[in-house]
Amino acid sequence: MNTKDGIVKENLCPANLAFYKKNGYLIAPQLFSNDFIQELKEETNAIFSGKRGKVEGVINLEPNLSEKEILSRYAAIHFPHKISPIMKQGASDTKIANLLSKLVSPNVKCLQTMLFVKGPGKKGQAWHQDEFFIPTRDRSLTGVWMALENADIENGCLWVIPGSHKDGIIKERIANTNDQFADLETLDTKPYTEKDFQPVPVKSGDVIIFDGYLLHMSLGNMSKDRFRRALVGHYCSAESMLPWDQDGRQSPTQDFRDIFMVSGVDPYAYKGVEDLSKPFVRPDVLDFKKKKS
Repeated sequence: MNTKDGIVKENLCPANLAFYKKNGYLIAPQLFSNDFIQELKEETNAIFSGKRGKVEGVINLEPNLSEKEILSRYAAIHFPHKISPIMKQGASDTKIANLLSKLVSPNVKCLQTMLFVKGPGKKGQAWHQDEFFIPTRDRSLTGVWMALENADIENGCLWVIPGSHKDGIIKERIANTNDQFADLETLDTKPYTEKDFQPVPVKSGDVIIFDGYLLHMSLGNMSKDRFRRALVGHYCSAESMLPWDQDGRQSPTQDFRDIFMVSGVDPYAYKGVEDLSKPFVRPDVLDFKKKKS
């Protein structure tokens, strides 16, 4: 199948849907305008500066620091949409909703946002599957990776193993020995080998959509002066009840209800929604086995 079938032009076509089914990802070039991307980048600086409200883990900063000095201290913030309307606007954009309504379900909810900055010298995230961390009941979990600036091999773009989502199996997690990964664990990628690993370089304003079972990772930012900022959202069908304890931060639940709808209707609207998630800085090494005290 031609890789151009994995590029979304305006609307999803049959070739795009077939590519996604086979490979587990798609690219939507220039989904966001330069002006909107610039707004998101400026908002990123404001969030990491503590100007949008409390974020667990943000250091009290002395005044007059440069953008580089501020962002270089961090890897990512979880749930930026909780304190930033423009981040929520990006995650719920109608163009994203339109794509997800055709790939996932007419009814789609957003469960989480993450704002990555990954400055020069920062390590990457080891091989993983998003479904391991956010368990849906119906295999509908979908990631949307929105590039706020050019991402390539040098500054740590996303890598995927095309087709690795199809068996619907959560792979074994093993000790990490790759010094480009910050994590303590990675996945056993067998039977895949390095020839199956594919980088997904994108331009600012591009969006990558990928299946929750797809094996993916990123390597370290080896550039001297370029960040790799990205806004990431995780979505699933609104029909799916979500048994997510948010990696130990919430009490176990049959249906995590701190969500917002991006497409269609919520069949569980009678349950209402809750305000459970709080923004926090993602540590450079994130231990998902450690329970939040």
